[in-house]
Amino acid sequence: MDQGKSQGSAVGLVWLSMVSTQLGSTLAKSLFGQVGPLGMVCLRVGLAAVVLVAWQRPRWRGYSAPAYRRLVLFGLTLATMNSCFYLAIARIPIGVAVAIEFSGPLLVALIHSRRWLDGLWVGLAAFGIGLLSPFHTASLDGVGVGFALLAGVAWGLYVILSAQVGREFKGSEGLALAMAVGGLALLPLGLASAGQALINPRILSLGLGVALLASALPYSLEMAALRRLPVTVFGVLLSLEPAIAALIGFLGLGETLTPVMILAILLIMVAAAGIALCQPHRSAP
Repeated sequence: MDQGKSQGSAVGLVWLSMVSTQLGSTLAKSLFGQVGPLGMVCLRVGLAAVVLVAWQRPRWRGYSAPAYRRLVLFGLTLATMNSCFYLAIARIPIGVAVAIEFSGPLLVALIHSRRWLDGLWVGLAAFGIGLLSPFHTASLDGVGVGFALLAGVAWGLYVILSAQVGREFKGSEGLALAMAVGGLALLPLGLASAGQALINPRILSLGLGVALLASALPYSLEMAALRRLPVTVFGVLLSLEPAIAALIGFLGLGETLTPVMILAILLIMVAAAGIALCQPHRSAP
Protein backbone atom coordinates (compact mmCIF):
# COMPACT_ATOMS: atom_id res chain seq x y z
CA MET A 1 0.00 0.00 0.00
CA ASP A 2 2.78 2.40 0.95
CA GLN A 3 4.63 1.52 -2.26
CA GLY A 4 1.49 2.26 -4.27
CA LYS A 5 1.11 5.65 -2.60
CA SER A 6 4.77 6.37 -3.21
CA GLN A 7 4.49 5.58 -6.91
CA GLY A 8 1.26 7.56 -7.14
CA SER A 9 2.94 10.64 -5.72
CA ALA A 10 5.88 10.08 -8.10
CA VAL A 11 3.48 10.07 -11.05
CA GLY A 12 2.16 13.40 -9.80
CA LEU A 13 5.71 14.76 -9.71
CA VAL A 14 6.23 13.77 -13.36
CA TRP A 15 2.99 15.51 -14.33
CA LEU A 16 4.06 18.64 -12.46
CA SER A 17 7.45 18.48 -14.18
CA MET A 18 5.91 18.36 -17.66
CA VAL A 19 3.43 21.12 -16.89
CA SER A 20 6.21 23.28 -15.44
CA THR A 21 8.41 22.75 -18.51
CA GLN A 22 5.66 23.75 -20.92
CA LEU A 23 4.59 26.73 -18.84
CA GLY A 24 8.21 27.83 -19.06
CA SER A 25 8.18 27.40 -22.85
CA THR A 26 4.94 29.37 -23.12
CA LEU A 27 6.29 32.19 -20.96
CA ALA A 28 9.52 32.22 -22.98
CA LYS A 29 7.66 32.42 -26.29
CA SER A 30 5.57 35.32 -25.02
CA LEU A 31 8.83 37.25 -24.52
CA PHE A 32 10.30 36.60 -27.98
CA GLY A 33 8.99 39.95 -29.19
CA GLN A 34 11.20 41.73 -26.64
CA VAL A 35 14.43 39.70 -26.60
CA GLY A 36 14.07 37.21 -29.44
CA PRO A 37 14.53 33.42 -29.22
CA LEU A 38 18.32 33.61 -28.80
CA GLY A 39 18.10 36.29 -26.13
CA MET A 40 15.53 34.20 -24.29
CA VAL A 41 17.53 30.98 -24.46
CA CYS A 42 20.57 32.89 -23.19
CA LEU A 43 18.56 34.01 -20.16
CA ARG A 44 17.06 30.56 -19.58
CA VAL A 45 20.30 28.58 -19.72
CA GLY A 46 22.43 31.27 -18.06
CA LEU A 47 20.09 31.85 -15.12
CA ALA A 48 19.41 28.11 -14.76
CA ALA A 49 23.20 27.65 -14.54
CA VAL A 50 23.39 30.23 -11.75
CA VAL A 51 20.61 28.45 -9.84
CA LEU A 52 22.05 24.95 -10.32
CA VAL A 53 25.63 25.93 -9.50
CA ALA A 54 24.48 27.74 -6.34
CA TRP A 55 22.36 24.72 -5.38
CA GLN A 56 24.81 21.93 -6.23
CA ARG A 57 28.09 23.74 -5.44
CA PRO A 58 29.91 21.46 -7.91
CA ARG A 59 33.58 20.59 -7.63
CA TRP A 60 35.44 22.10 -10.59
CA ARG A 61 38.78 20.34 -10.25
CA GLY A 62 40.14 16.82 -10.04
CA TYR A 63 38.69 15.25 -13.21
CA SER A 64 40.51 13.78 -16.21
CA ALA A 65 41.04 15.67 -19.48
CA PRO A 66 38.60 13.35 -21.39
CA ALA A 67 35.98 14.02 -18.69
CA TYR A 68 36.33 17.78 -19.17
CA ARG A 69 36.09 17.38 -22.95
CA ARG A 70 32.87 15.40 -22.60
CA LEU A 71 31.55 17.98 -20.13
CA VAL A 72 32.18 20.83 -22.59
CA LEU A 73 30.57 18.85 -25.41
CA PHE A 74 27.61 18.13 -23.13
CA GLY A 75 27.24 21.84 -22.34
CA LEU A 76 27.45 22.86 -26.00
CA THR A 77 24.88 20.17 -26.90
CA LEU A 78 22.56 21.48 -24.19
CA ALA A 79 22.94 25.01 -25.55
CA THR A 80 22.29 23.83 -29.12
CA MET A 81 19.23 21.81 -28.11
CA ASN A 82 17.58 24.72 -26.32
CA SER A 83 18.53 27.25 -29.01
CA CYS A 84 17.09 25.13 -31.82
CA PHE A 85 13.93 24.46 -29.81
CA TYR A 86 13.34 28.17 -29.16
CA LEU A 87 14.05 29.01 -32.80
CA ALA A 88 11.50 26.33 -33.72
CA ILE A 89 8.70 27.51 -31.42
CA ALA A 90 9.21 31.04 -32.72
CA ARG A 91 7.83 29.69 -36.02
CA ILE A 92 5.58 26.70 -35.20
CA PRO A 93 3.24 25.73 -32.33
CA ILE A 94 4.93 24.47 -29.17
CA GLY A 95 3.05 21.14 -29.20
CA VAL A 96 4.23 20.39 -32.74
CA ALA A 97 7.85 21.31 -31.90
CA VAL A 98 7.86 19.09 -28.80
CA ALA A 99 6.45 16.17 -30.79
CA ILE A 100 9.07 16.53 -33.54
CA GLU A 101 11.82 16.89 -30.93
CA PHE A 102 11.00 13.38 -29.67
CA SER A 103 12.62 12.06 -32.87
CA GLY A 104 16.06 12.32 -31.24
CA PRO A 105 15.50 10.07 -28.20
CA LEU A 106 13.48 7.65 -30.33
CA LEU A 107 16.38 7.33 -32.76
CA VAL A 108 18.79 6.73 -29.87
CA ALA A 109 16.48 3.99 -28.58
CA LEU A 110 16.45 2.39 -32.03
CA ILE A 111 20.26 2.52 -32.35
CA HIS A 112 20.70 0.78 -28.99
CA SER A 113 17.88 -1.70 -29.54
CA ARG A 114 18.09 -5.26 -30.78
CA ARG A 115 14.31 -5.71 -31.07
CA TRP A 116 12.46 -5.44 -34.37
CA LEU A 117 9.42 -4.03 -32.55
CA ASP A 118 11.33 -0.86 -31.69
CA GLY A 119 11.90 -0.35 -35.41
CA LEU A 120 8.14 -0.40 -35.94
CA TRP A 121 7.61 2.19 -33.19
CA VAL A 122 10.24 4.48 -34.71
CA GLY A 123 8.66 3.96 -38.13
CA LEU A 124 5.32 5.06 -36.67
CA ALA A 125 6.98 8.18 -35.24
CA ALA A 126 8.66 8.87 -38.58
CA PHE A 127 5.28 8.68 -40.29
CA GLY A 128 3.88 11.17 -37.78
CA ILE A 129 6.83 13.52 -38.33
CA GLY A 130 6.32 13.15 -42.08
CA LEU A 131 2.75 14.37 -41.64
CA LEU A 132 4.17 17.51 -40.02
CA SER A 133 6.41 18.32 -42.97
CA PRO A 134 5.49 21.36 -45.08
CA PHE A 135 4.64 18.96 -47.94
CA HIS A 136 1.67 17.62 -45.97
CA THR A 137 0.92 20.58 -43.69
CA ALA A 138 1.29 23.79 -45.65
CA SER A 139 0.43 25.93 -42.62
CA LEU A 140 3.64 24.87 -40.85
CA ASP A 141 6.81 26.88 -41.38
CA GLY A 142 9.45 24.62 -42.94
CA VAL A 143 12.33 26.39 -41.19
CA GLY A 144 10.59 25.90 -37.85
CA VAL A 145 10.17 22.18 -38.54
CA GLY A 146 13.86 22.01 -39.49
CA PHE A 147 14.92 23.65 -36.21
CA ALA A 148 12.68 21.23 -34.28
CA LEU A 149 14.40 18.29 -36.01
CA LEU A 150 17.81 19.75 -35.14
CA ALA A 151 16.63 20.12 -31.54
CA GLY A 152 15.67 16.44 -31.66
CA VAL A 153 19.15 15.46 -32.89
CA ALA A 154 20.69 17.53 -30.09
CA TRP A 155 18.31 15.90 -27.57
CA GLY A 156 19.49 12.47 -28.75
CA LEU A 157 23.12 13.51 -28.22
CA TYR A 158 22.13 14.99 -24.87
CA VAL A 159 20.76 11.60 -23.78
CA ILE A 160 24.01 9.85 -24.72
CA LEU A 161 26.32 12.48 -23.22
CA SER A 162 24.32 12.85 -20.01
CA ALA A 163 24.85 9.16 -19.31
CA GLN A 164 28.60 9.49 -19.91
CA VAL A 165 28.95 12.68 -17.84
CA GLY A 166 26.80 11.18 -15.11
CA ARG A 167 29.28 8.31 -14.72
CA GLU A 168 32.25 10.69 -14.38
CA PHE A 169 30.85 13.53 -12.27
CA LYS A 170 29.33 13.07 -8.85
CA GLY A 171 25.57 13.41 -8.49
CA SER A 172 24.21 16.41 -10.37
CA GLU A 173 27.54 18.22 -10.59
CA GLY A 174 27.93 17.35 -14.28
CA LEU A 175 24.60 18.94 -15.21
CA ALA A 176 25.34 22.10 -13.21
CA LEU A 177 28.76 22.49 -14.81
CA ALA A 178 27.44 21.71 -18.29
CA MET A 179 24.69 24.30 -17.83
CA ALA A 180 27.39 26.84 -16.96
CA VAL A 181 29.32 25.93 -20.12
CA GLY A 182 26.13 26.28 -22.18
CA GLY A 183 25.31 29.63 -20.59
CA LEU A 184 28.75 31.02 -21.36
CA ALA A 185 28.55 29.77 -24.95
CA LEU A 186 25.16 31.43 -25.45
CA LEU A 187 26.10 34.77 -23.89
CA PRO A 188 27.59 36.33 -27.07
CA LEU A 189 24.57 35.21 -29.13
CA GLY A 190 22.15 36.56 -26.55
CA LEU A 191 23.90 39.91 -26.34
CA ALA A 192 24.07 40.20 -30.13
CA SER A 193 20.37 39.35 -30.41
CA ALA A 194 18.86 41.31 -27.53
CA GLY A 195 21.55 43.74 -26.37
CA GLN A 196 20.74 45.77 -23.29
CA ALA A 197 17.24 44.28 -23.07
CA LEU A 198 18.84 41.28 -21.35
CA ILE A 199 19.68 43.40 -18.29
CA ASN A 200 16.25 45.03 -18.04
CA PRO A 201 15.06 44.18 -14.49
CA ARG A 202 11.62 43.08 -15.70
CA ILE A 203 13.07 40.85 -18.43
CA LEU A 204 15.62 39.41 -15.99
CA SER A 205 12.91 38.53 -13.48
CA LEU A 206 10.76 36.89 -16.15
CA GLY A 207 13.84 35.12 -17.53
CA LEU A 208 14.49 33.75 -14.05
CA GLY A 209 10.91 32.50 -14.02
CA VAL A 210 11.53 30.71 -17.32
CA ALA A 211 14.78 29.22 -15.98
CA LEU A 212 13.03 27.92 -12.87
CA LEU A 213 9.94 26.63 -14.68
CA ALA A 214 11.71 25.08 -17.67
CA SER A 215 14.97 23.85 -16.12
CA ALA A 216 15.57 23.90 -12.36
CA LEU A 217 12.10 22.85 -11.12
CA PRO A 218 11.41 20.09 -13.70
CA TYR A 219 14.85 18.58 -13.16
CA SER A 220 14.31 18.43 -9.39
CA LEU A 221 10.85 16.91 -9.78
CA GLU A 222 12.03 14.30 -12.28
CA MET A 223 14.96 13.25 -10.10
CA ALA A 224 12.61 12.79 -7.15
CA ALA A 225 10.15 10.81 -9.28
CA LEU A 226 12.82 8.54 -10.78
CA ARG A 227 13.81 7.35 -7.31
CA ARG A 228 10.37 5.77 -6.92
CA LEU A 229 9.24 4.96 -10.47
CA PRO A 230 10.36 2.25 -12.91
CA VAL A 231 12.04 3.77 -15.96
CA THR A 232 9.35 2.26 -18.21
CA VAL A 233 6.56 4.04 -16.35
CA PHE A 234 8.53 7.30 -16.43
CA GLY A 235 9.03 6.92 -20.19
CA VAL A 236 5.33 6.31 -20.84
CA LEU A 237 4.38 9.36 -18.78
CA LEU A 238 6.95 11.46 -20.63
CA SER A 239 5.35 10.48 -23.94
CA LEU A 240 2.34 12.60 -22.93
CA GLU A 241 4.40 15.80 -23.02
CA PRO A 242 3.50 16.80 -26.62
CA ALA A 243 -0.20 16.76 -25.69
CA ILE A 244 0.49 18.83 -22.57
CA ALA A 245 2.56 21.26 -24.64
CA ALA A 246 -0.23 21.58 -27.21
CA LEU A 247 -2.85 22.22 -24.51
CA ILE A 248 -0.78 24.82 -22.65
CA GLY A 249 0.20 26.45 -25.95
CA PHE A 250 -3.49 26.74 -26.82
CA LEU A 251 -4.51 28.10 -23.41
CA GLY A 252 -1.54 30.44 -22.98
CA LEU A 253 -0.86 31.60 -26.53
CA GLY A 254 -3.98 30.69 -28.50
CA GLU A 255 -2.06 28.21 -30.67
CA THR A 256 -4.50 26.06 -32.64
CA LEU A 257 -3.70 22.78 -34.38
CA THR A 258 -5.20 21.27 -37.51
CA PRO A 259 -6.60 17.69 -37.45
CA VAL A 260 -3.50 16.49 -39.33
CA MET A 261 -1.22 18.05 -36.71
CA ILE A 262 -3.22 16.43 -33.90
CA LEU A 263 -3.06 13.02 -35.63
CA ALA A 264 0.71 13.38 -36.14
CA ILE A 265 1.27 14.29 -32.49
CA LEU A 266 -0.81 11.30 -31.37
CA LEU A 267 1.21 8.94 -33.58
CA ILE A 268 4.49 10.23 -32.14
CA MET A 269 3.14 9.92 -28.60
CA VAL A 270 2.04 6.32 -29.20
CA ALA A 271 5.48 5.51 -30.63
CA ALA A 272 7.25 7.05 -27.63
CA ALA A 273 5.01 5.16 -25.19
CA GLY A 274 5.50 1.93 -27.15
CA ILE A 275 9.29 2.13 -27.00
CA ALA A 276 9.16 2.96 -23.29
CA LEU A 277 6.95 -0.07 -22.59
CA CYS A 278 9.31 -2.34 -24.51
CA GLN A 279 12.32 -1.39 -22.39
CA PRO A 280 13.46 -3.78 -19.64
CA HIS A 281 11.36 -3.27 -16.52
CA ARG A 282 13.66 -1.79 -13.90
CA SER A 283 13.80 1.05 -11.46
CA ALA A 284 16.02 4.02 -11.92
CA PRO A 285 19.07 4.26 -9.70
